[in-house]
Amino acid sequence: MTTQDRTDGRAGILLVDDMEDNLIALEAVLASLNEPLVRARSGEEAMKALLRQRFAVVLLDIRMPGMDGFETAANLKRLDQTKDVPIIFLTGTDAEMGYAFRGYATGAADYLTKPFDPWVLRAKVSVFLELHRKTRKLEALRARQREQAEQVLSRLSALEKQLSEESPDLAEARIQVQELRSLVTRDQDS
Repeated sequence: MTTQDRTDGRAGILLVDDMEDNLIALEAVLASLNEPLVRARSGEEAMKALLRQRFAVVLLDIRMPGMDGFETAANLKRLDQTKDVPIIFLTGTDAEMGYAFRGYATGAADYLTKPFDPWVLRAKVSVFLELHRKTRKLEALRARQREQAEQVLSRLSALEKQLSEESPDLAEARIQVQELRSLVTRDQDS
């Protein structure tokens, strides 16, 4: 995954369906969310797309030739890089009775039958987009805190080394302690 993928604030939505009409319908419903919509026409294409970039949510058709939706979801959940990406399964109303159970057992976050209510689909996807944004903010905050903690530890080591000298400069050591205290206090306030 590139740095651009990790820092770009826009969250992609992966649309996986082997039927062109279904992809067009999904794009029409989700276009107003102003997030990148990426198409995949098979489970294999979906896997490749997910390994190239991050997505906030995957809308995954169950019935596809080759790798079906269940198999695709199972593969996604096995990989560290993709295991936390939420999946909304989409299937026709003529689906078998056990499809919903199987979908949730495979790790789906939700399950909708076609034809779906566009407002409901958009609302569900919006929730996952917001969760994705908040997760990204938390990741950035944790990275900044780790970086600042490393800086504090490095400065503490230097101070410790300075104090272990035969005649340490106590005035300089006090200044460094005050700087560290203000750095730690500033971090707690943000």
